[in-house]
Amino acid sequence: MPKKTEKPKEEIKEKLEYLGLDLSNIPKNLQVFEPLKFKPSSIYEENKHKQYRFVPVKDIEIILSPTNRLDDLQDKYSKASPIYSYLVPDKKENVLRHTVFLQMLKSVKIEEIEKIEEEQKALNKAIPFKVKYPGNYLWQIYYSETTDKYFMLVPTEDSDYSTFFYLLKKKLEKRQTSKIFVPISHIDYSNEYLKKNQFEDIENYLWLFTKDWPLIYEVYDKKNELSIQIVGETEVFDNVKSIYKVKLQDKTKANEFYRLLKALFMLQSEVPHYYTFETNIDRYGSIEFYSKDEKIDYENLAEFIKKEYVETEELHEQADIDIVELKEKLNKLKILASSMEIEYLAKEKQISTFLECKKSFFGKMKYYFKYNKKSKSKSIKEKINLMDIDEDETFDEKAEEKRETDIKSNKKIKEHYTIEELIDTANEYYQKETKMRNLLMDINAIKLRNKNLEKKIENASAYIEEIDSHKKSIFEFWKYSNKDEISSLPEGEIEEINIKKKISKVFNYKEDLEEFGKAMDRQQRKILSKEELDSIFITTTNVFEILNKVKTNTVLPKDIESALKLIKKEIKEEKGLEEQDDFDIFGGKADDNTKVKKIADKKHRELPKDKYQILDITKNTKQLGYKLALERVLDNIESSLEKIKVTENIAIYLAINEEKIDEQSINIFNLNPEREVKKAIEKEGNKINLYKINLNRNDKAIIYTNSVFYDNKNKTLPIGMDLSTNVLFDMSKTDLEIENKRTFRIVKVQEDGKIVVKAVNVIEYNVE
Repeated sequence: MPKKTEKPKEEIKEKLEYLGLDLSNIPKNLQVFEPLKFKPSSIYEENKHKQYRFVPVKDIEIILSPTNRLDDLQDKYSKASPIYSYLVPDKKENVLRHTVFLQMLKSVKIEEIEKIEEEQKALNKAIPFKVKYPGNYLWQIYYSETTDKYFMLVPTEDSDYSTFFYLLKKKLEKRQTSKIFVPISHIDYSNEYLKKNQFEDIENYLWLFTKDWPLIYEVYDKKNELSIQIVGETEVFDNVKSIYKVKLQDKTKANEFYRLLKALFMLQSEVPHYYTFETNIDRYGSIEFYSKDEKIDYENLAEFIKKEYVETEELHEQADIDIVELKEKLNKLKILASSMEIEYLAKEKQISTFLECKKSFFGKMKYYFKYNKKSKSKSIKEKINLMDIDEDETFDEKAEEKRETDIKSNKKIKEHYTIEELIDTANEYYQKETKMRNLLMDINAIKLRNKNLEKKIENASAYIEEIDSHKKSIFEFWKYSNKDEISSLPEGEIEEINIKKKISKVFNYKEDLEEFGKAMDRQQRKILSKEELDSIFITTTNVFEILNKVKTNTVLPKDIESALKLIKKEIKEEKGLEEQDDFDIFGGKADDNTKVKKIADKKHRELPKDKYQILDITKNTKQLGYKLALERVLDNIESSLEKIKVTENIAIYLAINEEKIDEQSINIFNLNPEREVKKAIEKEGNKINLYKINLNRNDKAIIYTNSVFYDNKNKTLPIGMDLSTNVLFDMSKTDLEIENKRTFRIVKVQEDGKIVVKAVNVIEYNVE
């Protein structure tokens, strides 16, 4: 009977043979070791790699340390010893090290080493799009600037030694010309193309535009040629994000990219009221910048600055003209207000005198003779016409008019303009624009005041005319003034602020989804019947395709036959029915509804809907019966769509790979455009059409809330839309108007590391 120790010995022997390591004959390249003179520093983040290199295997020393990978680097390095001391137990202290090496060899699997080998073969063919790759943290390769040497520090207390034994295997090969692509730990940027502060600036600049911190690497290829590679994510459309990579292969390109980012950053951060740059992906997967649909790159940056400067200077001149006009208009309105104030006070005094004089006989006589002559002053309307003020003209309307082509700057146009000049002139124009807004508010305020004064004067004049109409004789005036009730002087109009466009709340998918889902679920539970909710659930199943064929009258008898066979097969497999079973005796009670279930961590005791029960499928169901069931479902869906209205203005999305959407079918949209795009990007073809429909509050649509997926007999179903973000919308019954068309690109990284860049055509509609 073999001893228990023989199997481990055979296993170690097999692995030594696989590595090509003869412990009795250690190669010279593993015996010779020169001090590395490496100085660990606390300023570096060990796990944040900034450099990736193809390093020749023969140039990497191997040292082992009785520590863990997560231990402090200074502690790991101080305890490290050359690999030779672990291979040969020639000294007392090396006996323990040799035992540790054998334990490491025992724990590693040949399959793990082979996996690293396959990974390095793939990396030698192409550097990953993201540069970083799975398991890169296992490579603890360092560089000593003092001795110009690379070394691998292997913690012996780790659990994964695959990279160590792979490197050892490569060093034991006769031909040591191979290179490995690895991150270099504990090293900063070389500053060959850009300075350290410029790398930090690029991170900040890109965060402003993308709201995502990029990863920046210096990558040396197999020829040891440097490129700076920047990887990050950016929003390309309505919460849809795409990965991007910028590759800068020389110092000139690196500085051009840096200067472009710096210029755009300065404009957007210092003049945010005029400049907000959008991002997109080019056909190579890199990031690009746009301003009002105009692409901005380093080549056209100077021209862009010049164009913006000239246009802003023209706005300056137009603003000066507008300010003069607005001031003149304000002065005229002030003069008019003063004259109206005087007229109103005079009439107010006359009415007050009458009210006081009518209290006594002599007072009445005094008023009768004093105000017996009628005033011949011009009416307020005549005064307004004389002032020649256009009451309907506003600054907002003027701003929308096309500027006159004869407005030319008095300044001579230069060949080039700087960012500083553009920022200065833009800020100066903003001050003028603010001044114009303030003048407009003053004008609107005094217009309202004059309107109220006009109304008050009109009321006072009517009152005085009534008094004067009874002054034909002293006796009639006496009789009129003795009345107990005299109509009081009406006040002016209440201040009203005219708003051209009603401001409505903008739906934010991330922030408002929860409350919106709850509001829609409450509405649908209250308004829709169980049959209607059941029918909506059918659209979430694989019956959806045949249901659409029935709706569009494109269904054939063979389609119904195939669909019925499939659903009978499913019910038999899922519910375990036997050949003799005519129907499922459990019905909707296949699961015990006393069991507690969870939806988004919310407990309930409800049962999921059963499509077989809803469609009433049995062993004896015929084609006609199945078609009638589908038609019944469609009737319920149509009646539901007539009842349910969305509670907010929302945008819904549908991404397809076909040329055009079928408006006659049941179309299921999504509140989350990113999910739609990701679903479409997995399909074949490089073209995606993304339909966006802007629904207004009270437009008709069905939301896939929790009540669509579960019955609520026990009244324990959580309220909301925790299971889906889909929306059922009938395009055939809605008038839609195209609002906008645009295109963006999105990057998909495949399993082999290659990328596919797909164009997404957005067609945006508004509901009329």
